[in-house]
Amino acid sequence: MKSIRFRFLVAALAVLFGTVIAKSQTADAPPPPPVHGAGFGMGDHMLKFFTEELNLTDAQQEQAHAILAKEMPTIKPLMQQSRQMEQQLHQFAEGSYDETKVRNLATQKAQVELELSVQRTRIHSELYQLLTPDQQSKLKQLEADQQARMQRHMRPGPPPPPAEE
Repeated sequence: MKSIRFRFLVAALAVLFGTVIAKSQTADAPPPPPVHGAGFGMGDHMLKFFTEELNLTDAQQEQAHAILAKEMPTIKPLMQQSRQMEQQLHQFAEGSYDETKVRNLATQKAQVELELSVQRTRIHSELYQLLTPDQQSKLKQLEADQQARMQRHMRPGPPPPPAEE
């Protein structure tokens, strides 16, 4: 369960700082390269939400943009590898199944996912350090609220009423 929370936190921060990137662009500046993968590109409404909720300064937005631009060359190939391996695993599910090949591929994918987790955590830490203590508290509260909503959604509801005959 911690892994899900951690991934959500990383995704939320990536969205938050993606907003920073979007807000820091001017009409004259070329658009940044597209950012794809978990936590990136989740929609302008989410980006705007986090920027507004945390009230980031222009300087914070610029710093976040610089961090994400610096880290993208490392993250992007890992995300592409993960996607390619997932597609290969899917082919085994639909085609002829070879357990040895699936195990080898799953092991490789696990190594890529491990490296992605390390990189995302490092980026998260760098981005988190840009925030003021008040913004950090606000972000923690937003994350806690989101976790509570996820927990309510994950809990099984009451059993359905018996069908009338």
